[in-house]
Amino acid sequence: MSDSTTAPEPATYKPPRVWTWDSENGGRFSHINRPTAGAQKEVELPVGEQPHQLYSLATPNGVKVTILFEELLELGHTEAEYDAWLINIGDAAQFGSDFVAINPNSKIPALMDRSTSTPIRIFESGAILIYLAEKFGEFYPEAPSERAECLSWLMWQMGSAPFLGGGFGHFYAYAPEKFQYPIDRYAMEVKRQLDVLNQNLAERQYICGDTYNIADMAIYPWYGAVVLHNIYEAAEFLDVASYEHVVRWARELEERPAVKRGRMVNRAWGEESGQLLERHSAADFD
Repeated sequence: MSDSTTAPEPATYKPPRVWTWDSENGGRFSHINRPTAGAQKEVELPVGEQPHQLYSLATPNGVKVTILFEELLELGHTEAEYDAWLINIGDAAQFGSDFVAINPNSKIPALMDRSTSTPIRIFESGAILIYLAEKFGEFYPEAPSERAECLSWLMWQMGSAPFLGGGFGHFYAYAPEKFQYPIDRYAMEVKRQLDVLNQNLAERQYICGDTYNIADMAIYPWYGAVVLHNIYEAAEFLDVASYEHVVRWARELEERPAVKRGRMVNRAWGEESGQLLERHSAADFD
């Protein structure tokens, strides 16, 4: 005779022969996620007076670029001035026609460099970092071995962060239901990534050694947010305080004036004193 108190086995999902889109499935972002690309509406983007036009939001990928712009301006590169326009991804602004013309992948940030005879579009945050660092000759090592190290860590971030955001963040914080397997799978990977950083930073002041560069700017907005700002409300769950070298590095970066400014640009949540919806000149921070 079976024990009637035994919990039933969870149902196992059997994928269909051909997947079809269920627009009601997908959790918090189901209203903007879909399996097709391209513009969904005609929207003209604003254009300011500065040489660089940035269309973004202060998510980690957006913050990478605004930090670099502010660091370049801090060094006196006035040609690095930029207008930063808010793209509200919650309202599907990234699917407007003008934005898709800059970034066919419909992700922030997207940049137009209008300082050239023919405007240049750049999309993907890592590509924007490399483009600007090369253009201004800053925060990008010249020696082949040092540049290789910088690029290796930059690509590490680009490849690793989707497991943090789209993997762990989605299933832990945003999915309509919580399931142990994906949460355990991605939590393990995020903790492995934090350990990679922690071991590296145990022997180095910055990601690549003694010099701050675009690898730090790329990694900090994601993993600094994990260890200092309770991203996904998972600080305790991930035991982030145990990664002491990552914490030290992230705190050090947050003391930089340019990082403080860069974190504010296109920020539309949190304390009002930390928000700057649009940025058109240094005076906007006053």
